[in-house]
Amino acid sequence: MTETTHPQAWRTQRSADSQLKRNWAKLRRNKAAFFGGILILIYLITALLAPVIFPGNPSAPNLMRSLERPSMRHPLGTDELGRSILGRVIYGSRVSLLIAIGVVFVGLLVGVPLGLVSGYYGGKVDFGIQRVTDTMLAFPGFLLALALVAVLGVGLKNTIISVGISMVPIYIRLVRGCTLSVREQTYVEAAKAVGTRDRVILLRHILPNVMTPITIQTSLGMGMAILFAAGLGFLGIGVQPPTPEWGAMLGSGRAYLFNSPHVATFPGIAIFLVVLGFNLAGDGLRDVLDPRFRL
Repeated sequence: MTETTHPQAWRTQRSADSQLKRNWAKLRRNKAAFFGGILILIYLITALLAPVIFPGNPSAPNLMRSLERPSMRHPLGTDELGRSILGRVIYGSRVSLLIAIGVVFVGLLVGVPLGLVSGYYGGKVDFGIQRVTDTMLAFPGFLLALALVAVLGVGLKNTIISVGISMVPIYIRLVRGCTLSVREQTYVEAAKAVGTRDRVILLRHILPNVMTPITIQTSLGMGMAILFAAGLGFLGIGVQPPTPEWGAMLGSGRAYLFNSPHVATFPGIAIFLVVLGFNLAGDGLRDVLDPRFRL
């Protein structure tokens, strides 16, 4: 048994490694996705090494240097309180990364189980979950996040919760649609026939087969989360000063748009590049992982 099992396991592992190499090669050939990956990598390195790249307190004011234009001392200039915009953009990447991870975690934690249960069981369970989902989808995502922040209050934690909840119906619909297809497969019917518990079927047979669309949506969702959080910060109801957050920086800089445009320009560019990177990477992952696009 050992002699026959080990070669089979070895061939399975070799096939998986070969598929991974082929996917990586396709991803590298996709120039847009590769460029998006580079942007995300720069963003992650900046967020993780922020204290090394910019040692010092980015929130420390220096009114003697307020609204200075870009120079050798301050490459991106200073804001209305004399704080380095470069330092605040760098440290703002950490806040945006935390928001993106937290929002996606909330969406996955709530949306994936509800989507699995709704698609697998159907009937009244599916009807109830989908009616709640329809109600949430009746509001535009940003408007729903805005309403939730108005109820929960401002701040980093409430921003993550509000934007995360606005992402939940997207994951529910996505996972439900995939589950409806997978549950009709022969191996799922066979598992039911031998008396396998529903929980085991959901976790072992269905969930692994819906991970591809979840992975793609997660990449796209992180960019959307940063954009939503920046919109809330721009309106002054997201992350509050003096915490460096790109949307709040953009909102405070609009008052100086004509006299000192650099105050709002550079946080806006940071938001644009990061969201672009996640969108390009998500499109590339879809082209590589989705069987409908492999041809």
